[in-house]
Amino acid sequence: MNRLKEKIRREGIVQEGNILKVDSFLNHQIDPVLMMDMGREFAERFATAQVTKVLTIESSGIAIALTTALHLHVPLVFARKKRSELMKEEVFITHIYSFTKKETSEVSVLRRFIGPGERVLIIDDFLANGEAALGLADIVKQAGATVVGIGIVIEKAFQPGGQKIAEAGIRLESLAKIQSFQNGEVVFA
Repeated sequence: MNRLKEKIRREGIVQEGNILKVDSFLNHQIDPVLMMDMGREFAERFATAQVTKVLTIESSGIAIALTTALHLHVPLVFARKKRSELMKEEVFITHIYSFTKKETSEVSVLRRFIGPGERVLIIDDFLANGEAALGLADIVKQAGATVVGIGIVIEKAFQPGGQKIAEAGIRLESLAKIQSFQNGEVVFA
């Protein structure tokens, strides 16, 4: 998506440790028009996958997953990083390590929201090491459902996440693939 790449070039901030900060339009402040365009793009790419649910993880993935679910006309489910006192029902649980936060979270989804036979599309904002995407895929597997694909807004192609997803046999669609960071600039694949 050219519009996304231009936004990354203009507003993305490359930080030490291979971190790309895009909080001005993706995960702190949100560009709603861009979100709608990206959701439409994911819906088009997965139009024939017979998606019954979209799954993401809180919180940065919610906006893009919502617009994708809207265009696909299916419900959105988001995995919680912290269990609420209200979550007294049975849950699916996985553990996900965050590259940017340097911590492991116990992530959960109420069992009644994903069931056997569902066709689940996983959507997230970033793909680096693949921990979040594969953790969500684990939840889908626990539910007896099928992961029809993973949609990522920004993939850091120089990190192992894409390869791990390929090795797991899961279809991956990334809207922007970053080959590298050079002199504080983003180089797209």
